[in-house]
Amino acid sequence: MSNGAAGSLPQNRLPDAASVLIEMTLVPRSGAVAHGAAPAPAGAPTYRILRTLEVDEYEDPVPPAEVLALASARPPPTDNVFRGTARRAAKLSIADANMEAFEDLNALIGTLQDHATMVAHPGISTKATNNRVAEEKRNVRVKAFLYAASREDDNDFHLIIGRDPAKPAKYMTVEISGLPPSNSVHFAALKEARDAYFEFFGDRLPGAPYDFYDPPIPVDIEGSLFFDASHAQGGRPGPAKLRPKMPVVWEVHPVARIVFEP
Repeated sequence: MSNGAAGSLPQNRLPDAASVLIEMTLVPRSGAVAHGAAPAPAGAPTYRILRTLEVDEYEDPVPPAEVLALASARPPPTDNVFRGTARRAAKLSIADANMEAFEDLNALIGTLQDHATMVAHPGISTKATNNRVAEEKRNVRVKAFLYAASREDDNDFHLIIGRDPAKPAKYMTVEISGLPPSNSVHFAALKEARDAYFEFFGDRLPGAPYDFYDPPIPVDIEGSLFFDASHAQGGRPGPAKLRPKMPVVWEVHPVARIVFEP
């Protein structure tokens, strides 16, 4: 494991210098808001956070002054309720399916239904009540690396995971979801995943523009597959430097379990 020194990733996997406004250090599971976790021991891995101006292709730019205001410690939000509407039923539920395990993100992407078929799928709409169709009724576990993350208006955290940095680049979105009502049968699992995310990052959570992590953070992800019909046409998700290597708008959404530095 690298200690996050500058230059540990090739430049073509890091944001352009002009888009980086702040550099910070992430010491995992440390800080006053890390849910009582002990500070990282001496010699434990640290990561460089590059806080940028980059947003998804379909989002409005964020003024630099707003990004600079995010340089101070940012504790986990007190409002964790999901605030979106598009395909709400699917986004807040875990599929009733066996778990499929993948050692590499590329292998998972290779199993996904093609884009044109999903765009034309008669069972998918952006209505709040629209639930998973057959192609999405899959639970997956994948070993990957966290390259970048942002927080969305609907209270989801938008994570860009990718392959081992030693392999040819390929990325995909996974979402730490805002929470359903507490009486939902899915509430406990989604809250556990969100709490694990908060615990690892402590007071270094991202805002609306993307944070990049150098080196990328190893993760094990479990969750249900989801086709992002809202962004299947037009602007695509992901930061500018990584977006060309994001071949699908499929996601793992919601994440039901996340383990950092497995």
